[in-house]
Amino acid sequence: MILHAMQRSANCYKVRLALAHLERPFTLHDVDILRGDTRTPEFLAMNPRGRVPVLQIEDGTVLIESNAILMFLGEDTRLVPADKVERARMMQWLFFEQNSHHPSIGEARFWLSLIPGGRELKRDLIDEWMENAEGALSRMDAQLTESPYIAGDSFTLADIALYANTHVAHEADMNLALFPAVRDWVARVAAMPGHVDMDWRPTAAAA
Repeated sequence: MILHAMQRSANCYKVRLALAHLERPFTLHDVDILRGDTRTPEFLAMNPRGRVPVLQIEDGTVLIESNAILMFLGEDTRLVPADKVERARMMQWLFFEQNSHHPSIGEARFWLSLIPGGRELKRDLIDEWMENAEGALSRMDAQLTESPYIAGDSFTLADIALYANTHVAHEADMNLALFPAVRDWVARVAAMPGHVDMDWRPTAAAA
């Protein structure tokens, strides 16, 4: 498999994190969205939306959308519950991650920390991002006071998806000390066997 990804992108990191947990070999192809790599004809032929990550699987099939890629990788593994209700609960949190969590924390982090001058360019959106991010983290905090992982008693793809932006929420001006259950969950996820941080890259031998 070939993963086309940007190293500091949380959406790309969640795919690398899943691959690491599953011990799946892959080749990493660096894509710099700030340099325009996603606007080339070659990249747009893979993903007309011009976004990372993109995963090319062994038969040449191209998969896009980070959580769809997670589901492809997680099928028939310990990261996806076999029980239909537990699986649906996991899916609820995957939809929450894309509909509520990433549009606030992820967008804020992208513009405030990764884009030069982004804070000034998007100053009119910062208050909205902060309000929505607080709401998203509050909802997570409430859930994590009831269960050790976001979808219940087991570590799933939902934890991987939400961890990616949450553990760097300080780069979006969010203080996780205000959300103690989330803070403890972040530490719990980071301590799991197979965990890798955002800077991790597969070795040539592993790939």
